[in-house]
Amino acid sequence: PIPTCVLAAVKCFPHLPIRLRATDKALSNLLRRNLTTARYRQTPAALPRILSIIMLSSTQLNTMFQLQAGMNFRVDPNWTEAKYPYLRAVVIEAAEAIEHHGWKWWKQQHCDLSQLQMELVDIWHFLLSEILLRNGGDEENARTYLETTYARQSAADALNFDGQEYALGEFDLLELLQTFIGTSAAGRIELGLFAAIMRGCSLDWHELYKQYVSKNVLNFFRQDHGYQDGTYKKMWNEREDNEVLVEVMATLDAASPTFKDSLYGLLEAAYNQ
Repeated sequence: PIPTCVLAAVKCFPHLPIRLRATDKALSNLLRRNLTTARYRQTPAALPRILSIIMLSSTQLNTMFQLQAGMNFRVDPNWTEAKYPYLRAVVIEAAEAIEHHGWKWWKQQHCDLSQLQMELVDIWHFLLSEILLRNGGDEENARTYLETTYARQSAADALNFDGQEYALGEFDLLELLQTFIGTSAAGRIELGLFAAIMRGCSLDWHELYKQYVSKNVLNFFRQDHGYQDGTYKKMWNEREDNEVLVEVMATLDAASPTFKDSLYGLLEAAYNQ
């Protein structure tokens, strides 16, 4: 039989095609055709295949950890020894996300969804850094940690925190963000809770991957072309580099293993025009 935890996890992701989310039977058939699930709990090797459907592929996760480790090294070659408080940064970014949502009940406010999504991408940078730090900077171990932690947490119906049990499905987006701040301040990595926040912000994993990798590639490109010494040109033919990034990114397949390298190459070509 298909484990209930796998079915529950798959149904959590609205970016899956509707035909794959329609019924438990459809989900069961999908998993039976594509996954070795009879021994799911005893077969860690099955996790990457499961997560490739409900989250991201191992290749995509490897790419993100490589980029994050590289950027951390660029900031400080001794970043693993420095043990920076990455979860503190998560707390601050999540609070900024609340500001973009609007929380003041005594005045009219409007939710800025695009800015909310950008804050989640920033949060993801720091979550990856914290996971890398807890695994001594080892990218392979970090990926395994993320896969197993996410599979376990996304299968749960509730979150236990501070002596209480919270049914996340009953929370609105502000309550999810507030809870995420609390768990992060307590030193916990709650990937299932982060996924619930993503869904509340209409952000799926593949869009998160595309935005995350693109921002990292641009940051590396800037550093490689004189950002620190002031020789970098942020305006390319009267357009800001962020605008060019969005344009060239749209021409590429974010799921491709060569996505980041191809994106860097296109940025290089546009910069030199």
